[in-house]
Amino acid sequence: MRIISYLDGGTPSLGVLTSDTTFAAVHELDSKLPRTLDALLAKKKGLAKLADAAKGATGKHKLADAKLAMLLQQPHAFWALALNFKTHIQETGLTTSDVHPQIFLRVPWSFVPPNAPLVAPPPDVARAFDYEGELAVVIGKSGRHIPIERALEHVAGYCACNEGSVREFQRHNRQFGLGKNFEHSGSYGPWLMTADEFGDPATHSLITRLNGVVRQQAPLDDMLFSVAQVINYLSVGYTLQPGDVIAMGTSGALPPAPDDAAGNDLSAQVRKNPIPGTVHMKAGDTVEVEITGLGVLRNPIVADLPNEYRH
Repeated sequence: MRIISYLDGGTPSLGVLTSDTTFAAVHELDSKLPRTLDALLAKKKGLAKLADAAKGATGKHKLADAKLAMLLQQPHAFWALALNFKTHIQETGLTTSDVHPQIFLRVPWSFVPPNAPLVAPPPDVARAFDYEGELAVVIGKSGRHIPIERALEHVAGYCACNEGSVREFQRHNRQFGLGKNFEHSGSYGPWLMTADEFGDPATHSLITRLNGVVRQQAPLDDMLFSVAQVINYLSVGYTLQPGDVIAMGTSGALPPAPDDAAGNDLSAQVRKNPIPGTVHMKAGDTVEVEITGLGVLRNPIVADLPNEYRH
């Protein structure tokens, strides 16, 4: 089952894809079901009830006509992993623990919906605004001290994520903090695919494109820590909640060609980049993150307002 969040007269509503181009509105399938994914996941057997309601449904709404909204209106927590792909560890030259995953938090305000613009900082604030294509895991069942062998039972589903990062600010101190939380710097979606349909994450692959040029391409079995291991680790510290999201880290970037798809020389960008092989996102670009089965998460890039006081 593939679930979208969209705006219906300005109000967030849920839909179930009935094909790659059509969807059924959840409130039309069953008016008693919640209209947000947060509330659906919090409802006892909410996903199962939606699956029953969606059986045999034919979608009368066109996906292309829908304005997609945030999948989760208020995620309980948005966790993210650093240095969890072996190729990313190699390209950065950084060291990390092979026992404990490196985990940090992102705030909801740092994300925008699918198709909405990501905001590149002004050049006098930062220049290294980098894409990070990732698998995002959405928790559907609460749990504490979850054994690895039972961890995937707690997953509602998966989606793609672009965990956009402002590198200069990320390196200001040991905590990634602000560099990972610039306003409207990331996105996730375009839909949630339930865990039963997505299957084993390790059997899938990820591609990130910038202006149509492939910049990241990796199998998800390149992860240092699996989804189950990370769920187990987090649940030692606190009770995971329905609506928690975990972004599983990004892969290494592919070495760029001398010219991009538009014929522009990229050598100057590459020389300035702190991570070899990455080409920064800038206003006018379009970035896409695609994971097999999870569709294409697409966002244009726009320039932020000038670096001046606003209130």
